[in-house]
Amino acid sequence: MDIAYLLFLQDFRQSIQDIGTPFLQGVSLFSISYLFLIPIFIYWCISKRSGLYIWASFCVAYALNAVLKLTVCAYRPWIRDPRIIPAGNAIATAGGYSFPSGHTICASTLYGGTAVTLWRYKTTKWLSYLCIFFILLTGFSRNYLGVHTPQDVLVGLILGGLTLWGMNRLFIYLVSHPEQENKWLLGGFLLAIAMLLFITLKPYPHDYVDGKLLVDPQKMLNDAYHAIGFLLAFCPARYIEKRWVKFTETGLSFKGILVGLLGLLPVGWMFKHLTAPCVAFYGPHWGRLVCAVCIIFYVILFFPIVLKFLCHSTKHN
Repeated sequence: MDIAYLLFLQDFRQSIQDIGTPFLQGVSLFSISYLFLIPIFIYWCISKRSGLYIWASFCVAYALNAVLKLTVCAYRPWIRDPRIIPAGNAIATAGGYSFPSGHTICASTLYGGTAVTLWRYKTTKWLSYLCIFFILLTGFSRNYLGVHTPQDVLVGLILGGLTLWGMNRLFIYLVSHPEQENKWLLGGFLLAIAMLLFITLKPYPHDYVDGKLLVDPQKMLNDAYHAIGFLLAFCPARYIEKRWVKFTETGLSFKGILVGLLGLLPVGWMFKHLTAPCVAFYGPHWGRLVCAVCIIFYVILFFPIVLKFLCHSTKHN
């Protein structure tokens, strides 16, 4: 049934001469590239608590997604059935195992967390619906492009949704019990360590076709180390910021927006260019983990220090 659905979409795609492919490739790519900038801006400038909620949800779901991928070890649709031909250059960002969809995880937590934040304000409620639309569109794009099965996307949506719900309950609990936050941060840090040990020590399939390895587990471990690195870094970064920095969001003044937008420039550079030098210095696994750690520490801790200095924040969180 899943392959039949992908073949139906493929036939439709080809019948309209791939006219919608560039747009859906852009939607898909946005979820793993520039979408990260929205919750960062929210964290720095609009609502520190909401920004933390979105980032905590993403870090947990993204790490869980990596572990699930390396536990199930499901092959991509075109490996399961050679009739599946991925659209455009979608295959370039769709190597390795298939289940669940990482793009859908990113979209469901980042768009979803943003939707929860915007829903709190009367003037921005309509944008919440737009965020939900783009969650669904991103998931659909993975099927349309032929790089994920419907169950890959569905489980990605469920995992992202459950993580958002669970983190929302946790954040509500911590409002009444702030003294418990350190325990949860320690638990998250230890969970990340356990995940790294699990994916590193577990065995993986080595299936060959015509002498070629279908999926190289070592390459998949590269992505998993990167994903788990976000959770590993988030917990100590939040603890240090909470304990010693205590910055306050800038607000939507001209100065606050300008400083926040300028702060996003290094983030964009890190997402695009930091991986290569980290890998060259630390190796493919640990280099990607270090890259993730650098990004999270910059977002959660280092640039908030700059914000506190530049904007002379006096309130604490």
